[in-house]
Amino acid sequence: MKYIDLHCDTLMMFAGEGGNLYENTMAVDIKRLEKGDCLAQFFAVWMPDAQGLSEFRETGLCDALSGELSPEEWDDAYIGRLASCLTAACREHGDEISMAFCREDLEKNERAGRMSAFLTLEDGRAVRGSLERLKGFYDLGVRLITLTWNGDNCFGRANYQAASFGGRGSGLADFGKEAVRYMNELGMIVDVSHLSDEGFYDVAAVSEKPFIASHSNARALTYCSRNLSDDMLRILGERGGVTGLNFACEFLEEHPGSRESTVSRMAAHARYIVNCGGEEVLALGSDLDGVGGRLEIPSPDRMGLLWEGLKKAGLTERQIELAARKNAERVIGEIMR
Repeated sequence: MKYIDLHCDTLMMFAGEGGNLYENTMAVDIKRLEKGDCLAQFFAVWMPDAQGLSEFRETGLCDALSGELSPEEWDDAYIGRLASCLTAACREHGDEISMAFCREDLEKNERAGRMSAFLTLEDGRAVRGSLERLKGFYDLGVRLITLTWNGDNCFGRANYQAASFGGRGSGLADFGKEAVRYMNELGMIVDVSHLSDEGFYDVAAVSEKPFIASHSNARALTYCSRNLSDDMLRILGERGGVTGLNFACEFLEEHPGSRESTVSRMAAHARYIVNCGGEEVLALGSDLDGVGGRLEIPSPDRMGLLWEGLKKAGLTERQIELAARKNAERVIGEIMR
């Protein structure tokens, strides 16, 4: 079954000199996407915090960005490098995959037998409170921004620890509200997966178009700040948005501390999300290459296990196809221009 995955972190390999998107030792590459019958992969430019940057340097992943750069200059160079590497890989392997910027591109690529690659930004800190810079990222090809990662930024407050949800009284900043409206105008998807609970409700109040949580599960099943409450799932459904089923252990665990990501737990979350928010709210957001532990689906070529698991959990063929591709396609069509 063809599918659309709203989030992976594979592009981080291009911070170094040796990245190869066609075939690599990470979770996601073009060969395994093809084998898994992928229709479209959203590739995130994940913005490392101080700890992540330190780990990059220890492993040599920053070798291509060495030199005396300010933090702001480093962010811009890093984003530009990862974006250009994705574009170059799609150009080199154009028979298999091409860049896409709207639903028409997605459909054109499918007719030609090619997969689509969408560029996204995980953490909008590099926007730095400027609508002009936001437009610059759109012109670069970015079609989705996860507003925050694990730290607060110009968009608003992040949801990065258990203490952060409920009653902190801080959501979108004034600029964040202005930026959400502008993203609506541009045709850029607003992603709340790392945003505070208050920020989620602010986006729901401000956005005139559907918005998404690209890689979040159900908080009722797994008590994780990054998962969504029942109320949030219902609001997403009412607003025409989706949440992407996350494969990470900590988003799926039945018992705290589990390092197992199993198809049965994915299916349990999927069924719960459909029952709570409606069949049009479930999509896929694997978070592959951004997650650890023991994964029953460690790469795209194993995606068929998920369809089998969803069927065993009682989802209909229609509901599985909606989750696999149709819900994400609808959102792409309603937002991107």
